[in-house]
Amino acid sequence: MRNILIIGAGRSATSLIRYLLDKSDEEELFITIGDLSIQAAQRFTTGHPNARGIMLDVFNDVQRKEAVENSDLVISMLPARYHVEVAKDCIEFGKHMVTASYVSKEMQALNHKAQSKGLVFMNEIGLDPGIDHMSAMQVIDRIRAKGGKMLLFESFCGGLIAPESDNNLWNYKFTWNPRNVVLAGQGGAAEFIQEGKYKYIPYHRLFRRTEFINIEGYGKFEVYANRNSLQYQSVYGLENILTLYRGTIRRVGFSRAWNMFVQLGMTDDSYTIPDSENMSYREFVNLFLPYSPSDTVELKLRHALKIDQDDLMWEKLEELDLFTKTKTLGIKDATPAMGLQKILEDKWTLAPHDKDMIVMYHKFGYEIDGKQYQIDSHMALIGEDQTHTAMAKTVGLPVAIAALKILNEKITTPGVQLPMAKEVYEPILKELEEHGIIFKEEEVKYAGYNPDNVH
Repeated sequence: MRNILIIGAGRSATSLIRYLLDKSDEEELFITIGDLSIQAAQRFTTGHPNARGIMLDVFNDVQRKEAVENSDLVISMLPARYHVEVAKDCIEFGKHMVTASYVSKEMQALNHKAQSKGLVFMNEIGLDPGIDHMSAMQVIDRIRAKGGKMLLFESFCGGLIAPESDNNLWNYKFTWNPRNVVLAGQGGAAEFIQEGKYKYIPYHRLFRRTEFINIEGYGKFEVYANRNSLQYQSVYGLENILTLYRGTIRRVGFSRAWNMFVQLGMTDDSYTIPDSENMSYREFVNLFLPYSPSDTVELKLRHALKIDQDDLMWEKLEELDLFTKTKTLGIKDATPAMGLQKILEDKWTLAPHDKDMIVMYHKFGYEIDGKQYQIDSHMALIGEDQTHTAMAKTVGLPVAIAALKILNEKITTPGVQLPMAKEVYEPILKELEEHGIIFKEEEVKYAGYNPDNVH
């Protein structure tokens, strides 16, 4: 039997685990799932002959090293900041590694050692990053193969609630780590190129600089820019491109409403609130408003946000029970972001039979023999339920498929890498289609750069 160690059994690991367990007999796999919670580690393995769940503390060096040493390949589903210690163990014991996270500087620094030992360290092989890279490179490589010059590349992705489960005014529920949603956009200003011009959006303006897209069969969406699109110029080989823009998809109206929290300061994660564990939701809101001996919290908030009580924005705030005195944060030393997350989780957590939805959209503009063309490509996937979500499927399946192909020596290029090579993306995308993750392409009129316009 070949041993795969999965570290982390959170909400994104369900489809990953199910795929490998289903393949375990024919591929001669034994799956060890390690998590700080033994219950989480064992919930999918109980009674399965080819799997076990163990309690694994990644900060326990002896425990972690023993688990890595006893494996042939390690899949880390931990938060990105914890991957490096696992990666060092993999180098020490000569084990391949797969993660869905962005490559950190610390991980990239291990590239030479991984290469010298012939180890594949595959990163950014989840949804976004992951499926976005692979589906984009497949089209870009195809365009280049027929002599095309890339002019425009836009890429957007969003984890949303499926239409049949969309029952709140925000048209949104948490389908992945709620903390990441609350802190979205705070890792640095958004930078991109649009029609030959460099663009910059600071965090406090990010959610009011949105654009609209239409996806056939699913309607109209809005997108806001991700952090630094420019870092993908070299990765994708797009150094001379006129437009390079990556962003996040939400239903129309979400960003304007979310901007209220940003302007109030509720997404701040830099300081702690005194006595936060006893603070009511109403007191939490009042924390961000000026003192008044006579005005209510509601009146002060409407004045601060310049909205009326018949405004839809006000209805969205009321829907969250922001003004109740009976609910408390219950979190000691909470930051504003932590307090906001608690309030939102009360309303935006998936119900057992709720279904989520993943939407991804690419736009490719290119030129051949002086003529300009455009391809629009999109993928939409609906989840099964609260546990087997579309998010878990699109994050976990490419991780699992890549891991198996590395074990089977179908992916052999050593080193710290992204899934940009044809040997990686072609077989993985082909297998993802068998699981309903399918991109639909359409040739449309090119709508890119016009040097006569002022931008």
